[in-house]
Amino acid sequence: MRLPTLPEIEAAQALVYTVMPPTPQYTWPLLNQRFSQDGSPIELWLKHENHSPLGAFKLRSTFVYATWLKQTTPGLQTLVAATRGNHGQGVGLAARRLGLKAIIVVPHGNSREKNLAMKAQGVELIEHGEDFQASVEHARELAKQPGAVLVESFHPRLVEGTATYALELFRNTPPLDAVYVPIGMASSICGVAAVRNALGLKTRIIGVVASDAPASALSFRERRIIPAPAHTRLADGLACRQPNPDAMQILWDNVADVLEVSEDEIANAMRAAYEDTHNIAEGAAAAALAGAFQQRHRHAGERIAVILTGGNVDRELFISALMQSEPAGVSA
Repeated sequence: MRLPTLPEIEAAQALVYTVMPPTPQYTWPLLNQRFSQDGSPIELWLKHENHSPLGAFKLRSTFVYATWLKQTTPGLQTLVAATRGNHGQGVGLAARRLGLKAIIVVPHGNSREKNLAMKAQGVELIEHGEDFQASVEHARELAKQPGAVLVESFHPRLVEGTATYALELFRNTPPLDAVYVPIGMASSICGVAAVRNALGLKTRIIGVVASDAPASALSFRERRIIPAPAHTRLADGLACRQPNPDAMQILWDNVADVLEVSEDEIANAMRAAYEDTHNIAEGAAAAALAGAFQQRHRHAGERIAVILTGGNVDRELFISALMQSEPAGVSA
């Protein structure tokens, strides 16, 4: 799969701006102090996709994809998707705006508040399977109904949509030495790579996964697809058991490294984001910040960015993360 060009990304951006405004990117003094506590200054920028109308970046990707599907699929009536939450919200909102029906499949035990948010978008919500991959397989069967199409979890149009936030980031910050991006099904990090390449920048791209959902990190290191169990409690948006081959090829060609972060590291990053910026970072978003914490010794004197992909976390889960004892070495 080729990455989208700058004109394609700019066209996607114009479409995205019909349903949402640009999101901000800020550098926060307290967070910079936390990163620079050893005396070596680090300037860190957060890209606040938690400020989107869905509280996550997924509206960008799903609206671009769904619009393309409606334009290219005669008789389209229903969008079908599998999700842990944010993708499903995006599909639901896109379907509503485009006059379509949406059927969303989630695994049993999925986030209660994300389920409610999807239902509020008007979707038909179905619980099936014990993990995301099982939900995907069921969604594929449902998409065989007349007039239905599966909204894949990785697709070129999704990458075009996610690239729009990266274009905002790179055009509205000083030059960045590195950017940390969480990896679920990888449309987000591929969009960042597309913009970095299209603008001719040298920024290092570093992916981050949960150590309890390590498939993409294992596959990146071995340069072959390696499925792995996905049991992360905090970072449900990163619960990928089976990486997409096209996505992995883009990572192998464009990404400097893929890190694993523990549940404790994710909880600490959620707490740091709240204490230092008063923003709520869901586990998948906080994983990227946790990765930057893990590697901060490599960034003395540099300017880095972290993609805060969303803030949709259940209240009880967020409170439990805030109440955990802080791991040594990452205190303010």
